[in-house]
Amino acid sequence: MAQPSAPIEHATPADLPKVIGLIGRVFEEYGFVFDPAQELPDLFDFARHYAPPRGAFWVIRAGDDVTGSVGVERLDDGQAELHRLYLDAGLRGRGLGRALVDTVLRWCQAESIRHLVLWSDTRFADAHRLYERMGFRQTRERELPGDVNQTREYRYERDI
Repeated sequence: MAQPSAPIEHATPADLPKVIGLIGRVFEEYGFVFDPAQELPDLFDFARHYAPPRGAFWVIRAGDDVTGSVGVERLDDGQAELHRLYLDAGLRGRGLGRALVDTVLRWCQAESIRHLVLWSDTRFADAHRLYERMGFRQTRERELPGDVNQTREYRYERDI
């Protein structure tokens, strides 16, 4: 697989409008209804979820736009949760998703996190293949009650 060519950079709260734009584009691609306040409460409370030492958030940029993202948030008991792995459609299959997840794994190692979990919409089949290739295993499934997009999610996890 070719090495990803786009640099991965730490995000700041100033990047949030463009991260929200990226996620909106992916929702549109899948035909989902997108209400940022409902779908992205963690991003609207960025410092609580992603400021050190609680977590971290990274982006891939193309000029002035954000074209990729991923976040990680520390949980209890030596665990963390991966959030907001998104890539614009034209960038998928180039190793950038793997590079973003690798960035999270390196952060976990540096922070002595022993276990990483994530939840992913059941319709994101490409992401599921990536997670499984990277050693994650699907452990559960849940429905989000009252969700306008009728979201069902798989839980994936792996040791670090």
